[in-house]
Amino acid sequence: MNGARDSSSAAERGAVPPRRTGGVVHELRLSLIAVQFLTRVPIPRWVGFEPDWLNQCARHFPLVGLGVGAFAVAVLWAAALVLPWPVAVLLSMASTVWLTGGFHEDGWADTCDGLGGTVSRERALEIMKDSRLGSYAALGLFFMLAIKASALISLPWPAAAAALLMGHAVSRAASVTLIRFLPYAGDVAHAKAKPLTQHISTAGWGVALGWALLVAVGAVAWHSAWAIAVLASIVAAAIGALVCGRWFKRRLGGVTGDTLGATQQVTELLVLLVWSAVVATAQGSTLTKALGALHIG
Repeated sequence: MNGARDSSSAAERGAVPPRRTGGVVHELRLSLIAVQFLTRVPIPRWVGFEPDWLNQCARHFPLVGLGVGAFAVAVLWAAALVLPWPVAVLLSMASTVWLTGGFHEDGWADTCDGLGGTVSRERALEIMKDSRLGSYAALGLFFMLAIKASALISLPWPAAAAALLMGHAVSRAASVTLIRFLPYAGDVAHAKAKPLTQHISTAGWGVALGWALLVAVGAVAWHSAWAIAVLASIVAAAIGALVCGRWFKRRLGGVTGDTLGATQQVTELLVLLVWSAVVATAQGSTLTKALGALHIG
């Protein structure tokens, strides 16, 4: 969600904006616009495009996240049939980076570069627009991906699948929350996705939270023993979004496309870490096992 994608791409392909419609058809159009904005997946020409649809479609970002998570789960399952678990996890992660074009990872990297030092607000925004990868960005990406992979590798197959689905859906709801409550900190006139510089409506925010809640309820319905992990990961993501929001408000005066991508990455990581911690606690902590192997304690 780094603002690098052009919101007018549908119009540039020659699609004629259709007449506005309400109800199910309109929501279907919005969900497909969200798919186009967040992933590489092409959408049918009949969907069309109108600028304000990009702001409205943010309500369906968690639904797109669920789809990305489902793709990751499918790759993980298929790869695990013939490859060691750590390799399957890395391939699953690589598949989502490919599917989204590294959209959110790019935002995280730019945010690390811009806010990693103690530069002024203006300088930070300037750095974040620079396409070159700095040391803060490289280190941030390395540790983000390494910790995600470690958390997933620590999980057994069913829990890893549930964590991926929740992580991708809940984290995008976190980004939508920042769109709802924080002002846009960048240059609105030169923003690549101008509609996302505006606040999403309260109703739209509610829809986004509803998608994330639906995924959480589904995880508990799948396995009731996961209730603690589900609840704890939602709380962790909410706290993560709050901390990110306060940080961006203090340093930049609000959010940009890059910081929204960073929020998605941070909250997704928190969800995976919570699942890893809960499962590790249920199975006996790693430290306890290590001490037991050494006959200490």
